[in-house]
Amino acid sequence: MTFKPDVLTESPLPHLTYRGKVRDTHDVDPDTLLMVSTDRISAYDVVIPTPIPGKGAVLNQLSLFWFDKTKHICGNHLINSATENLALPETVRRRGMYVRKADRIDIECVARGYITGSAMAEYELTGMVAGETIKPGMVEADAFPTPIFTPATKAEEGHDENISISQMANLIGSDLTERLKNLTLELYNFSHNFALTKEIIIADTKLEFGFIDGQLTLIDEILTPDSSRFWDATKYQPGKSQANFDKQFVRNWLTEQDWNREPPAPPLPEKIVSRTSMRYEEAFSKLTGSTLQ
Repeated sequence: MTFKPDVLTESPLPHLTYRGKVRDTHDVDPDTLLMVSTDRISAYDVVIPTPIPGKGAVLNQLSLFWFDKTKHICGNHLINSATENLALPETVRRRGMYVRKADRIDIECVARGYITGSAMAEYELTGMVAGETIKPGMVEADAFPTPIFTPATKAEEGHDENISISQMANLIGSDLTERLKNLTLELYNFSHNFALTKEIIIADTKLEFGFIDGQLTLIDEILTPDSSRFWDATKYQPGKSQANFDKQFVRNWLTEQDWNREPPAPPLPEKIVSRTSMRYEEAFSKLTGSTLQ
């Protein structure tokens, strides 16, 4: 996977080990990484050529917030924020964190509290979601009776693929599958209930896990507008698309374009860029009660 260099991470930094869709990972030492969230944005597993100003800072600082808030449920890979390292450029300090290296489990662990997106599309075709039968009569944005776990394979290139829980068990074993399912749902339920107090509905989220010193550990990012759907709870109404604070705004615009969801993606117009940036920062402020650094 190759992208144009991110001008915000070209200043002196540890060796760039990996460039993902939205994050750059730098080797610090044999046990430590500097993970920098960029302003790149992806949709339908394709990197969009237009960055979203401030997005990297939101992803980084919101993950820092949630890592601290959920550490009683599951340990995570965070060591500390890069904010205090004055040797780094300011643009990197506000978008970086130091983390422990982990042996990643190549499964995306998705929790869904409401039916939308690919789950809605599958349900309309088959009456099922992730291989499980769902009650009839659900409409867009309906809440499931209880949140469900819908894993996906994690693709280095191209599109992630939704799989059933039984397929996941065949890949990584039944015991680990059950542990990941339970942890994912516990993290989702906790964060969903907290977000409701801030007038945000977390409709769904995806999490990643790995092993550090033999311990199952939460890694990558957590509960950001990139990895979750954030809806405005004050305007929630099933049966239609919801007012949101995430990248659904970008997805909706892309859906209106003549694009086949394969690279290259079309550039975003300025009005979409500015509104998306505003939505991300509003989500941060609502959830954390603080101002973005």
